[in-house]
Amino acid sequence: MDVRMKKRIMVAVAMAALMAVVGGCSMPGMGKKDSGASKSADGKQVYELKIGTSQADQALITRNYKKLAEELNKKSKGRLKVTVYPAGQLGSDEDMLEQGIQGANVAVNTDASRMGQYVKDFSILMMGYFADNYDEGYKITQTKTFKGWLDKLDKEHGVKVLSFTFYDGPRHFWTNKPIKSPADLKGQRIRTIGQEVTTKSVAAMGATPVSMSWGEVYNGIQSKALDGCEVQNTSAFPSKTFEVCKYQAKTGHFQLMQGLICGSKWFNTLPADLQKLLVETAIEVGKETAKDVIAECDEAEKKMIKAGAQVSTPDLKPFKEAVEPVYKALGYADLRAQLYKEIGKK
Repeated sequence: MDVRMKKRIMVAVAMAALMAVVGGCSMPGMGKKDSGASKSADGKQVYELKIGTSQADQALITRNYKKLAEELNKKSKGRLKVTVYPAGQLGSDEDMLEQGIQGANVAVNTDASRMGQYVKDFSILMMGYFADNYDEGYKITQTKTFKGWLDKLDKEHGVKVLSFTFYDGPRHFWTNKPIKSPADLKGQRIRTIGQEVTTKSVAAMGATPVSMSWGEVYNGIQSKALDGCEVQNTSAFPSKTFEVCKYQAKTGHFQLMQGLICGSKWFNTLPADLQKLLVETAIEVGKETAKDVIAECDEAEKKMIKAGAQVSTPDLKPFKEAVEPVYKALGYADLRAQLYKEIGKK
């Protein structure tokens, strides 16, 4: 029995036990195993969806999901009741995903590396310097290869990707010493996303990768348990990373494409018109808000500089060369070539 299966069983047992205790009581963190459907006052069938994210309430990705919720509630004329729960109110992203797979009416914000736990190739989107900007990341989501991954997630793993067009910006290094080259990262304990593609990429660039909950990073740096982190501006500013790290090196090593996913079981309980509305609106809002993200990244940078942060842009060539061997080591070199061909990138 693999680790994911064991975890699913544990989550299922925990859900069943808690629901037995609370009976008919509703708790934000516990999605029901049915469609979350109910009747409105005028007799309409209403389907409830709870969107969860670990990001803070004021983080841009959270605000973007709130915009999506408003659009869906309006366009469905009340047939969809969508609510956003920020700051991990519904539990960890991993637990929410497992609940969704089992049929709970929850959706969770995710990145490509987490989807790579189910379909390995998906993780390439989070490899160092795979995409140079949002437009390239978006083009990848339109390829035949990418759509094949979505189909496999749905049919083999019970994961329905509603959209992968959301964006949270490029990620940069934050430290308390200037970073001009990969050599400057040597010995630096840097918090990164706890997935192989990200830890291997960060290690190749010279740092010692550390996996830690984002909510613990500020205190981790303050207490010297960490030397820094790598993160996008849309999180660095609201989380006040600049208060505990003096320097930002604008390396842009990961382009943080974001997805909204739910369980296929719940999605398949929706009427066909609501399925179509949910997917199309999620894709549309993701594309629209990507422009806001790019603008806010620039604005956040100005505010952090005003607050005392020292921001620099090092020569990226040595960083790109440093991560190149990771593509071969993790088996992504041929896949990268294939995807670049599909989007016309040389």
